Amino acid sequence: MIAVITGDIINSRKGDIESWIAPLKETLNHYGNEPEHWEIYRGDSFQLVLAPEKALLAAIHIKSTIKQAKTRDVRMAIGIGEAKYNASKITESNGPAFVYSGECFEDLKKYTLALKSDYPAIDESLNIMLKLSLLTTNNWSSVVSKVIEAAIEHPEKNQQDLAKLLNRSQSNISEALKRGGYEEIMNMNAFYVKNISKL
Repeated sequence: MIAVITGDIINSRKGDIESWIAPLKETLNHYGNEPEHWEIYRGDSFQLVLAPEKALLAAIHIKSTIKQAKTRDVRMAIGIGEAKYNASKITESNGPAFVYSGECFEDLKKYTLALKSDYPAIDESLNIMLKLSLLTTNNWSSVVSKVIEAAIEHPEKNQQDLAKLLNRSQSNISEALKRGGYEEIMNMNAFYVKNISKL
């Protein structure tokens, strides 16, 4: 079982492309190597393959990276299933996980994050949670996005450590995490991991 995230950048052509492409590459590098595990293609689209248990947090991590630019956001679809053929380039690999990710991405209309697997009942409950989470994450400010990104990248650090890392006060960090719904998002991710590991 693998997970495939298919995504594209909203408002990618506004401003300097380098301002989002370099941070996106850096974030994708946390999850594997290019082009075997991830690739950016067609200018502003990307795919990432990784363990199913890591997929939701990776999607949130990517969103926190992209949302640091005020005008930008990201659309993502997570497909979970088997990989039938693993090529040296992710965009040449295929199998159910890739198909689900592509189909789910095509179906994204007013929402910017969804998932699809072999298990419609699990998909339904998780997608309801994802839609609710978007009410918060779609409104992240650049400051909140930066703090959430740091918290995801440094799970071992407490608020004081994050404050030092980002050169902010601890109260700033606490406020940003609260505004960004960080604790609730981590609870949602724990629920996701518990359910996905049963598949």
